[in-house]
Amino acid sequence: MREAVEAALAKVRPMLQADGGDVELVEITEEGVVKVRLRGACGTCPMSQMTLKMGIERYLKKEVPEVKAVEAVM
Repeated sequence: MREAVEAALAKVRPMLQADGGDVELVEITEEGVVKVRLRGACGTCPMSQMTLKMGIERYLKKEVPEVKAVEAVM
């Protein structure tokens, strides 16, 4: 599952990098919760939660059905 999540993140990463941000995979729990760290502009952006839920989480759930949720960690 980790490889599939990494591959999916690699597909969304260019969009984040275009705006000065990035995403780093921190952990995948046994329950299917993907924990990521938002970096660069994404780490301080007031819209980061929307990016996380409506962008990253939505895409990961589509690409990797085992993903139940995506959470940001510091």
